[in-house]
Amino acid sequence: MTITTEFCLSSPSLPLVSITERLPPDQVECVHGLCFEQDARMFIVKIDSEVNVSEADLEALNEVSEATTIGYAGEQTIHNLTIELDDSISQVFNGGSSAAAKLEPTIVTPDGWYEKKVYKDRNAFMESRTRCENYGISLDLISMTSTSAASDDALPFGLTERQYEALTLAFSRGYYESPRKTSTEELAEELSISQPSLSRLLRRGERQILSSALQSREYLNTVSS
Repeated sequence: MTITTEFCLSSPSLPLVSITERLPPDQVECVHGLCFEQDARMFIVKIDSEVNVSEADLEALNEVSEATTIGYAGEQTIHNLTIELDDSISQVFNGGSSAAAKLEPTIVTPDGWYEKKVYKDRNAFMESRTRCENYGISLDLISMTSTSAASDDALPFGLTERQYEALTLAFSRGYYESPRKTSTEELAEELSISQPSLSRLLRRGERQILSSALQSREYLNTVSS
């Protein structure tokens, strides 16, 4: 059973964050080889052409030792950057090629890296998360979805595994009682995620349940009668 995850990494040592902090773009798209080679120093970066970031602008950043403009793709300018990597980054991605596969390019923002990856199982993801934390990189989980084939044990209402886990915990701890017997901060601590991530899981899970229930044939027949 594979696990599809969406998460945000944040740390002062993450490469390329300085581009969005010191130069005009709010975010950049990045393709890198760290998941395949832990000391990879070549990064392909796509920046909106209207932002007008030059090779000189990129090379002025401390972490960029060389910048070459390759060309254009649609409305984006493609740059090949040679990056001076922090030792901790190389260690974090050590072994990543066997544990996970990237689904989409990394999105770099002032808050860090947004990534979407597939792990072979939950344990592989947790090992990756622990490795990040051990090297001072925070991992804020946004979503986790099982990609196994549907079965009799499929989760109800089309919920993801992580949404189901968060909703079940919240219900069992009295979050939905009046007055509430727990808080999102306490629930987030139990799941080892941030409070905003827990809130997003509950909100999306609640929306999914409501959407499934209100669109059911039984409900529609009742309304139309």
